[in-house]
Amino acid sequence: MILEVSNLFAGDTVEAALPDAESARRRLSASDASLVPRLEAMAARAAGPGFDPANLQRHVDVAVLGLARLGLRHGHLGDDLHDYHCEAHVMEVAERRLGHVIDALGHGSLAPLLFSACHDLRQRESLDPPGPVGANEAASIAETFRILSACGFSPEADRDSFVTLELMIAGSTFDARPLPHPEAAELATAAGGALARGLGLWLDGERPDWTSDPAARRGERLGRLAADLDTANVGESFDLLADSALRLCRERERRSGRALGHAESGLPCLGFLSRGQMAYFFELHRFASREGERVYGPGKMANGPGVRRVSAALQQRFERAPPAHGQAVLDAFAELAAAEAG
Repeated sequence: MILEVSNLFAGDTVEAALPDAESARRRLSASDASLVPRLEAMAARAAGPGFDPANLQRHVDVAVLGLARLGLRHGHLGDDLHDYHCEAHVMEVAERRLGHVIDALGHGSLAPLLFSACHDLRQRESLDPPGPVGANEAASIAETFRILSACGFSPEADRDSFVTLELMIAGSTFDARPLPHPEAAELATAAGGALARGLGLWLDGERPDWTSDPAARRGERLGRLAADLDTANVGESFDLLADSALRLCRERERRSGRALGHAESGLPCLGFLSRGQMAYFFELHRFASREGERVYGPGKMANGPGVRRVSAALQQRFERAPPAHGQAVLDAFAELAAAEAG
């Protein structure tokens, strides 16, 4: 399509194990019977009244298949659990955050729902494609195209859907440029500034005719909203913001091979949950869309002082002696955040 990255990443054993929406429904229902009905309810809400039922079902199938594959590859259905990038993140974006936007603005779209299920499908890719799109995002785009085809979408007849999701997922790439704090540089790969803010400028140079393509314009616009939904933790209640930080920290340590009960994880966790959170909240994160800032901007402003207080208190907690291990840092952070949340 627009970015020409989908042919760089082939399918894997997870795709073979869950080839279609029906197999995905069976696998999800055996694990958590509430997930599929919740996605169906959210799809109906996002589509609004009068949406063609057959077309709605296709969209639901995409969300279900994306959720199940992520659950099997990196979630609770498989053996490579990612504490943040798993089924829980899909549902918080698809249900809670998108639902909040619909409540606040009075309208919705199915594209962000499909984005929520598909943007993090791949988390362990190392082949960097040309351009600014990350390897995980490019691989997720490739798999999303295959999911769309498996659920009855055609690259020709439904080109708009392919291009829109391609640019939305591409825009969720996070900028990992070095920052003053070494912890923040690593954090940027997990929760930093979104490419969506500059994707249009990059397209101007690489695909100068993109603005004449309505699907590309829609994808770029919705990509900015999708990036804000993906990082809306900054503007949610303080307990949810803290919970997302804890999940990201646990995932980071798991992927680094550092056990939370061992001494080697102590200082990395302390850096991530103190200076790293400051860098993410105040330096890396910027709203990409007017809608995102309108809905989540007031919450971010309200959370700012709490982020400063908890980060400072966490560093003070371990000033005299380094943490014995990472779990001690997580426990202290959770205690301080709960007190801040009231």
